[in-house]
Amino acid sequence: MTQIWAHRGASGYCPENTIEAFEKAIEMNSDGIELDVQLTKDGQIVVCHDELIDRVSNHKGFLKDFTYEELASFNFNNKMDEKYPFCKIPLLSEVLEMIKPTKLVLNIELKTSVFHYEGIEQKVVDMVKEYSLEDRIIYSSFNHQSIVNLLNINPQANCGFLHSDGIIDICQYAKKYHVNNLHPVFYYLLDEQYVRNAFLANLKINSYTINEPQYIKAALALNINAIITNYPDVALQIRDCK
Repeated sequence: MTQIWAHRGASGYCPENTIEAFEKAIEMNSDGIELDVQLTKDGQIVVCHDELIDRVSNHKGFLKDFTYEELASFNFNNKMDEKYPFCKIPLLSEVLEMIKPTKLVLNIELKTSVFHYEGIEQKVVDMVKEYSLEDRIIYSSFNHQSIVNLLNINPQANCGFLHSDGIIDICQYAKKYHVNNLHPVFYYLLDEQYVRNAFLANLKINSYTINEPQYIKAALALNINAIITNYPDVALQIRDCK
């Protein structure tokens, strides 16, 4: 059965990548959660999508230029002031602690395409191991070198290549680097050959960001591994009422 993963938490309802969004995803009985990680100036692993915090917080600048203590004083409520007066930027450790008692899958996206974040792969792998959650984590990144780095650290890690552009012979490419998931933007699912080749290569497809009911239905019809959506409740209702 296709799993439903909450994109940056239940971000259609709550400020993205916040504890509030992750709590809502759990409340909605999502099968998994997708989130993004970066490193602070003092080397803490925090959950945030944008390298610039201008859009999601009440402050401006690059995340990497602030310590965790500074970031924790900023409001990461994505300017949803009326419903969420204050949201604190989460540490990855806080999210791991939250999901540990559940059965949720966690898709950790390494945000390393703009800044390299030296050592982030080792830090994330070590933290996941600390919480004994290795078997419930999928790592992904648009920076495929980050995934290769991570697999060099932990060859058993479950990893996916994120992509929004065409990659020649992507299945062979994934297999070459021992990656067993493809994370394409939704419109690649419209390419029947892409889907067929992935299935033949025993590669799982976890596609983002699928929000509209007609596209959720189309993705479900393909029996992909996971739909990543801002509205997990909508996707679950469609899936479970098939």
